[in-house]
Amino acid sequence: MKYLVLLCDGMSDEPVFALGGKTPMETAHKPNMDKLAKMAVQGLVKTVADNMKPGSDVANLSVLGYEPEKYYSGRSPLEAGSIGIDMKPTDISFRCNLVTLSDEPEYADKTMLDYCAGDIHTDEAKVLIEHINKHLGKPPFSFYSGVCYRHCLLWNDGLSPTGDIPDKTKDLTPPHDITDKRIISYLPAATELADMMRASYALLKEHPINIKRIKNGKKPANSIWLWGEGVRKELPSFKEKYGLNGTMISAVDLLKGIGKFTCMNVVEVEGATGYIDTNFDGKVQAAINALKSGDDFVYLHIEAPDECAHRGEVENKVKSIELIDELVLAPFLKALNDEHFKILICPDHPTPLELRTHTNEPVPFLIYDNKKQSTDNSQGCFTETTAKNSGVYFETGPALMRYFLA
Repeated sequence: MKYLVLLCDGMSDEPVFALGGKTPMETAHKPNMDKLAKMAVQGLVKTVADNMKPGSDVANLSVLGYEPEKYYSGRSPLEAGSIGIDMKPTDISFRCNLVTLSDEPEYADKTMLDYCAGDIHTDEAKVLIEHINKHLGKPPFSFYSGVCYRHCLLWNDGLSPTGDIPDKTKDLTPPHDITDKRIISYLPAATELADMMRASYALLKEHPINIKRIKNGKKPANSIWLWGEGVRKELPSFKEKYGLNGTMISAVDLLKGIGKFTCMNVVEVEGATGYIDTNFDGKVQAAINALKSGDDFVYLHIEAPDECAHRGEVENKVKSIELIDELVLAPFLKALNDEHFKILICPDHPTPLELRTHTNEPVPFLIYDNKKQSTDNSQGCFTETTAKNSGVYFETGPALMRYFLA
C-alpha cells in the first residue's frame, strides 16, 4: 500500500461575495477531486484546538499525526532545523520576515503594507539578511537566511534562568495577521527585538536592492518582522510512530523542518516557490519517484492557496486549486494507476479571503482508496459543504491520520 497526503495549504474558505456567494473550492473547476469524491470518504477534521493558534506549524503537525499539545514548541525551531541551524536547548529562535512598511517618520506609526515584501526572491533576500546580520547580528543574536521572505533570528541562550521563554518575547504577532494595520499595537514588548526591527528600517530603506526594486515597480523589503518564537523540541520519527518510510515535499522551510525532525526524506524541488508560480510538475514527479522507489508515504505540501488568500487574491486562490487538480492530482492518479494507493486530500487550516489570515475552524478532507471505493457517497464533488453534510467528523488531526493509515 502506498499513501499520499496532498496538503492544500489554506484551501478551505467562507463564501465570497466576488464569487457569487461561493467558496473557492465550490468555484474551482477541479474534475479530478470531484471524480474521487464520488468514490471517497469525505468529512471534517479539527486540526487546531480552540486553545491554540491556527498556524501552519500547529496544523501541519496535527495532520501529519503529531499531537501539537505534546510536540509543538514554536514555529521557528522547525524552520531553523530546515535551514541547518544547530539550536541548543537554551536558545530561542524567531521567524524573521522581510516585510514592506509604509514610510511615516516614526517606526511605530508605520503600516504593514506587505508581509512578504512583494514575494521577494531568495537571491535578493539573502543579500539583505546578510546586511542585517553584519550590522545587527551581534552576540547573543544571529540572523540566518532562508527562502524568499522567510528567515530566522537565533537568540543564543535566550531562555530565562527558569528555562522558560521570557514573557516579553511570547505571543508575537505574525505579520500576515496585520496587513494594512498600523504596527504600533503589535511591536514586541522585548526592547531587544523591537529595537532591532526599528534599526532594520534605517538599514534597508536605502539599500541598493530596494532602490532598484522601487525603480522596477516592486515593493521594497524595508524592514524585518520578528515572530514565531520557540525552542527546539525532539519529535519521534515518522517511521517509529507509524511504521512507514516517509518523504516530505514542500517549498517552505517550516514543512522541511518538520520533515527533518521526524526523520523523513526531505526532497528539494528546483523551482518550488510556495506560490502560484511554483513547479507543480516537479513536486508531483518527486512524489511519484519517492513512492515508486520504495517509500510508503509522501506528504506533498502545496502552499499556493494559502499565499493567495493572505494577499486577498480571489481569482488566484481559485486558480491555485485548479492547478493542483490539473498538474498534481491528475498525473499522480495516472502514474500510480497500477499500484494500490490511498490519498488524503485536505487543507491544514482555513484561510478565508475576507480575513486574509488563518482560522481554526474544521477543514474538509477526502480519503480515496483505489482498491476499496465507497459506493454510498452521493455528494458528487468535494467542498466544505459536502464534507460537512457527510456527517463524518474527526476531533483531531492524529485521529484522522490513524484512520487514513488503518
